[in-house]
Amino acid sequence: MSTTAEFLSQQHLHFINGDWVKGNSKKVFIVSDPATEKTLASIQQGTTDDIDAAVSAARAAFDNGWKTTAPAIRTNILNNFSRLVAEHAQLLAEVETFESGTPLSWTLPTMQFGFPSFLSYYAGWPTKIMGDTIPTTPLGREDQEFLVYTQKEPVGVVGMITPWNSPAGICLMKLAPALAAGCTAVIKPPELAPLTTSILVKLADEAGLPPGVINMVHGDGAIVGQHLAEHQDIDKISFTGSTRVGKIILESAKTNLKKVSLELGGKSPFVVLADANLDLAAPAAAMACFGMSGQNCMAGTRVFIHKDVKQEFLKKLDTAIDMLKVGNGFEEDVFIGPLISSTQNNRVLEYIQVGKDEGATLHRGGNSLDPPGHWIEPTVFTNCKHQMRIVREEIFGPVMVVVDFDNDRESFLTALNDTDYGLSGSVWSKNIATALEIAKHIDSGQVAINAHAAISAETPFGGNRQSGWGRELGREGLDEYLKTKAISIRIDENYE
Repeated sequence: MSTTAEFLSQQHLHFINGDWVKGNSKKVFIVSDPATEKTLASIQQGTTDDIDAAVSAARAAFDNGWKTTAPAIRTNILNNFSRLVAEHAQLLAEVETFESGTPLSWTLPTMQFGFPSFLSYYAGWPTKIMGDTIPTTPLGREDQEFLVYTQKEPVGVVGMITPWNSPAGICLMKLAPALAAGCTAVIKPPELAPLTTSILVKLADEAGLPPGVINMVHGDGAIVGQHLAEHQDIDKISFTGSTRVGKIILESAKTNLKKVSLELGGKSPFVVLADANLDLAAPAAAMACFGMSGQNCMAGTRVFIHKDVKQEFLKKLDTAIDMLKVGNGFEEDVFIGPLISSTQNNRVLEYIQVGKDEGATLHRGGNSLDPPGHWIEPTVFTNCKHQMRIVREEIFGPVMVVVDFDNDRESFLTALNDTDYGLSGSVWSKNIATALEIAKHIDSGQVAINAHAAISAETPFGGNRQSGWGRELGREGLDEYLKTKAISIRIDENYE
């Protein structure tokens, strides 16, 4: 903890063109521990001038060498970066637990193993980015001979706007493929949890990135984030956050028709068929919904349970929830931490009241716990109908809605996709053929069978419909940072 305390006590600056700088604003914003409401740090607000300076640095770094840096060099830097993240896992985990409330039991293993794997996976890609040779003859030139091929090129300067619920992991989900592709970046960290991003930027610099390849400007989304999205010299925006803000980003990005990737909200179905192993499914449902206090876009918040096993499932679910300790993320065995802020706490309480008003049965929970900190009990509503707001809208808190179904297959399948979102989902059954059939029907970017939120560096992640545009991770995540150029060469003439 001494290293963490030392880091928190430091002045937290912007990072532009390889230097830590104060920037141009006199305003600051406060970063608080959501478990104690104590101040962790005060950070200077960025300005549009700071964004302009960061974009200029990123453009110069891109044009003057990073886009053509030898693939083996990019590989070495990414491997260095991965190693440094793993070596500083304790610091990163403790800082993220302080600023986001996510328990150390989650942040530490992800910093040690999961998030470094994003970097090491993409470290293998620079030497494998290649185009195709196309056997063709251009239209109207059938009597001529051509060599036609494609080459992949980096998109350019990328603006990255990241969220507070997993600031380190989502930052690396964007940075790793962007750097592998040869792009440069300007990062706008989340105001509520910006500190782990500062550590990552420092480690990236130590890994050997040239000045200007990575830049970071703290600040308000409505000012700094919007200016980044509108900026004429940004070639692509990668945003993770709410669907509402994603639509604003999209409007801002229209100024120069920059490329846009959006990873937005979710309302993922967790489907329990009559033949499911309830001893596995019930604890998994509790963890899928209440992990990260429900502040997770992949959370399995809509539980569809066959009526024949509903009561048995609920008993096992209650037993599983009773074992999930709520508390400060630094306490031993804590699984459920605080909500990020009083604003989020109040939002979740409002939805709980909506559920009561709509006629859902409050099976358990529903209360806010005593301050300091922002706490809500794990909450379960039963007898929910898929037309209810609590079933259709993303709550982003520890609230599970249970919808039971019978053998009316058509209405059940319709209900699965009766929401604006399409990010994740899971199906639980001993019959893999049946589970696969239902998984194919779920309109989302990823579905797991007898597991939930099964993500990895190699597996593409992203949503359909209002859950987003594009994919992160896997080969598809790399493609988001590349563009294709076709080159046609006439070779049947001697041009000497």
